[in-house]
Amino acid sequence: MTITEVPARAELVGRARDVVDLIRKHALWQEEHRVLHDEVLRAIHDAGLLKLRVPARYGGYEVDARTVCEVMAELARGDGSVGWTIATLTLCAWQIGMLPDEVQDEVFADPDVRVCGTVSPTGIAVPTDGGVILNGEWRFNTGVRQCQWDVHSALLATDDGGYVPASVAVPVRDMTIVDDWYTAGLRATGSVSVVAKDLFVPEAQVMPLLPLLIQGQHRSERNADSIVWKYPFVSFSAAVASAPALGMARAAREAFLERLPNRKITYTHYERQIEAPLTHLQVAEAAVKADEAEFHLFRAADRLDTKVAAGETWTMEERAVARMDSGAACQRAKEAVDVLNTASGGSSLYSDVPIQRIARDIQALNLNGIMHPSTNAETYGRVLCGLAPNTDLL
Repeated sequence: MTITEVPARAELVGRARDVVDLIRKHALWQEEHRVLHDEVLRAIHDAGLLKLRVPARYGGYEVDARTVCEVMAELARGDGSVGWTIATLTLCAWQIGMLPDEVQDEVFADPDVRVCGTVSPTGIAVPTDGGVILNGEWRFNTGVRQCQWDVHSALLATDDGGYVPASVAVPVRDMTIVDDWYTAGLRATGSVSVVAKDLFVPEAQVMPLLPLLIQGQHRSERNADSIVWKYPFVSFSAAVASAPALGMARAAREAFLERLPNRKITYTHYERQIEAPLTHLQVAEAAVKADEAEFHLFRAADRLDTKVAAGETWTMEERAVARMDSGAACQRAKEAVDVLNTASGGSSLYSDVPIQRIARDIQALNLNGIMHPSTNAETYGRVLCGLAPNTDLL
């Protein structure tokens, strides 16, 4: 086991910034092949950006939420699919850190290990001697073709004939991969489906989720005192998952301004789009919306860091506003991209023009159930009105 010095936030964000050009170089290839390029993955690995939620005793960094979010946003500035994939792998490595220490020893014994996973409990785990028998199919399994371990949600059968939600970690080699990721957005995430059929999973690799969601209890002894594993599960996950949206909004502005000096507005007397008042209004509107996305994202991250460091309990309203911040960040970022995409004209439809891919990717991100703006706003409104939330994922 190796404990390394933790780089400062500015250093880690700078490392992410340093790989943006490489990410952009391979963005079109990645979308066409529906997977991240090996050079991109290697560069991110070599920069230490897969260590943000790996336990320190395995060489991980255990950095705060704000740092994780800033790194993911920067990677997404290169390609939204890269930001989303690395955010997913980061969250799933964090989940492995909640399992018994002997499981962590097995998973993190490989310094190059990558862990992916899914959220929807679309499998059934039936207890048996020494573990469970797992059956199910999980869609949206981001990055699974380039990972070694998979963490899924499943319904764990109980003695009374009912079910409780659980997290189950399995080697990817034990799953059947279904190549079905043919989508309009986030294509490079490679979020294919996987299937488990009568798969035995040792008991140590199974963790009931309700104690974790409600009381913050997990199964690791050596991580019990680490502040990293005291973050509320849903609030932290939602913040990290929404961070790529901010990066995409920033990427859209860069892509738009790069093309702007050489464009005119077709069928008008504007030979230079940059001189049109409409363009000024559009650029300003997009910038303000991106700033609003940044506000919601970093407010959520800073709230997480402040409250966890102080050991404060979370009220229902604070948990609901964390979900709301996630949805608002995604929505405002999408609105910023939409403005610039509309202003980009018909020539932006070509596949080698980044703005059209950014628009499709951020639309896909906004459809995710955890960050869906309308769903999260409704939950927040219910809690503000004194009603019970309409979800257990708070």
